[in-house]
Amino acid sequence: MEVFVISVIFASVLIVPFLLKTFFPYVWMDVVYFGDLMSIVVKFVARRRRKPLFSVLDRFLEQTAAHPDKHFIVFENDRHSFSDADKRSNKIANALQSHPGYEAGDTVALFTGNEPAFMFTWLALAKLGSPVALLNHNIRTKSLLHCFNCCKAKVLVAAAELKEAVEDVLPSLMDQGVTVLLMTKHCDTPGIEGFSDKVDEASDAPLPRSLRSHMTFKSPAVYIYTSGTTGLPKAAVINQNRLLAALVVLSSNGVTSNDVIYVNLPLYHTAGFVIGFIGSIETGSTIILKRKFSASQFWDDCRKYNVTVVQYIGEVMRYLCSTPKRENDRDHKVRLAIGNGIRAEIWREFVRRFGNIQIREFYASTEGNVGFVNYTGKVGAIGRVNFLHRKIFPYTLVKYDTERDEPIRDANGLCVEVPKGETGLLVSKITDIAPFVGYAQNEEQTERKRLPHRWKGENVATTEVSDILTISECLKEANVYGVQVPGHEGRIGMAAVTVKKDAQFDGSKIYNHVVSYLPSYARPRFIRIQNAVEVTGTFKQMKVKLVEESFDPGRIQDPLYILDDTVKGYIPLTAQVYSSIMSGNSKL
Repeated sequence: MEVFVISVIFASVLIVPFLLKTFFPYVWMDVVYFGDLMSIVVKFVARRRRKPLFSVLDRFLEQTAAHPDKHFIVFENDRHSFSDADKRSNKIANALQSHPGYEAGDTVALFTGNEPAFMFTWLALAKLGSPVALLNHNIRTKSLLHCFNCCKAKVLVAAAELKEAVEDVLPSLMDQGVTVLLMTKHCDTPGIEGFSDKVDEASDAPLPRSLRSHMTFKSPAVYIYTSGTTGLPKAAVINQNRLLAALVVLSSNGVTSNDVIYVNLPLYHTAGFVIGFIGSIETGSTIILKRKFSASQFWDDCRKYNVTVVQYIGEVMRYLCSTPKRENDRDHKVRLAIGNGIRAEIWREFVRRFGNIQIREFYASTEGNVGFVNYTGKVGAIGRVNFLHRKIFPYTLVKYDTERDEPIRDANGLCVEVPKGETGLLVSKITDIAPFVGYAQNEEQTERKRLPHRWKGENVATTEVSDILTISECLKEANVYGVQVPGHEGRIGMAAVTVKKDAQFDGSKIYNHVVSYLPSYARPRFIRIQNAVEVTGTFKQMKVKLVEESFDPGRIQDPLYILDDTVKGYIPLTAQVYSSIMSGNSKL
C-alpha cells in the first residue's frame, strides 16, 4: 500500500507540470509577474511613506551619490556622467532662480529637441519645484501658442535653433508677460533673452530642498501633450505620484544598471521621456541619446555604443524591417525591445531578421489609468491580464456605436459588455489606485473621457479596421478615421491607404475582403489612395488634415473610391457622385 501511495505521488509530480503546460501554458510566467508586481507595489508604497516627499529627482540624486562618475548620457561625441548632469542642472537652476522673471514653483515650458540640455533643464526645474510643459519642437504658430497657454506657463525656455518659431508667437507671449529664454549666449530680438551665458557663469552649488517643500503627490510634475492626431494637442497632467510610479517601467522589465539604452524617440513624448529618461534614472543605466530616429543609422549606433535595450513606437519596427538587408544584421548586443504598436507580421519579421531579441509589447496611454504588458512574449498580443491585475485595475470592453460616436446603453442607461472576441470600447474604472487626472485647462475634454459611474473610455475601433485592411492582398498601410456627411448622424468611416509595391488597387477584392472581416457599420465607405501615410513626430498616423479634406474630389488629388453594395466593389468617387451625396440625393 505504501509503495502504491508513493507511486501515485510520484506520478502526480510528473503529470502536474504537463497538465499545467497543456491547459495553463502561462501559469509560471503569471507567478513570476505576480511576484514582480508585488515587489513593485512594496517599493512604491515604501517610497510614498518617506518624509520629506520622495520624488524622481531624489532617485536621481541617490544614483549620483552612488555612481557619480558613471556615464549617464552619451550624445554624439559628448559623454556626461551622473555628476556632470547634477552639476549642470544646478547651474541652470541657480541661473533661473536669480532671474527676475522667474519664481521657484512657476510652471515652465520647455521647447527643445533631443539633446542633453533638455534633460539637464528638466532636472534643474525639478530641483526648483517647477512643473514642466514638454512642448513638441515641431509645432508652430497657432498650435504652439495653444500648447503653451494650456499649462499657464510663466517662462519659456527654447533651443537656439527654434528662435524663428518663438519669434512667430512672441507678440502674444509678450502680451502675457512671459519670460522668454533662448539657449544661446546672445539674442538681439527684443523680448527674447540669451540664457546660456548666465548658466555658464552660475554656481553649481546644490539647491536647498526647501524650494520644493510645497510639493505634494498631487502636484503636477510634467505636462505631456497628446500627438494631435484628431485635433489640437491636449496637455495630459502627470502628477508627482504618477511619475514616481513610472520609475519602475524599465526595471520591471529586467533592465539593470549594466544596460545601455538607445533613446531616439522624442523626449517631449511619454515613450522618450518616461520610459527612456525617467526609467533610466531608476535603473542607473547609460542613455545613448539621438536627436531623432533614423532607420539607416539605428543598427550602426547599436553596434558602436554596445546598446542592449531599444525602444519602439508606432511604425518604427516596420521602418527597420524595410531597410536593405545586410550581412551584419544580427551583429549587435541588443537583447530587449520595449514599446507598443508592433503588428504581428512585423514582430515575426523583426525577430527572424535581427535575431532573438525579446519584444516587450505593452498598451498604455499618456493620460490613461490602465495598462497591459505582454510579459509572455505571445506574438501579436498587446498584453496579458491575470486575476490580480484585473482586481487592482478593473476594466472591460463595452459595445460602441461608431456612427453616433458613443457607447451603446441598455434600458437602464448602463453600458453593455461585448461578448468575448468582439471589438468594443475599453473602459477602466477610476479609483484611488488608478486615478484619471485629465487635461490641463480643458475640463470639457477631461469630462469626455469619463463615463457615468466613474468609468473612463478609449476608442480602439479604428486600429482594428486598419489591421483588417492591411492583411488584404494589395494594401500596405491604412489610416482609418471618420468624416462627416450631410444627412448622417455621427461620422462615416474612411481610410487613407497605400498600395503594396508591384500591386494594384482592386476595388472588388477589397470589397470582398472587408465584407468577410467587418460588420457593415465598420466598413470604410470611402478609400483614399496615397503614396505614403503621414505620421506624427511619435510615428502615429496623422488624421487632422485627412478629416478636414474629407472625401471631396475637388480638394484631393489622390484617387478616391466609394463602397457600392450594388456592384459589390469600391468604385471611383467622381465629382458627380460627390455632389449627389452632398445634396442628399444619394444615401450611404
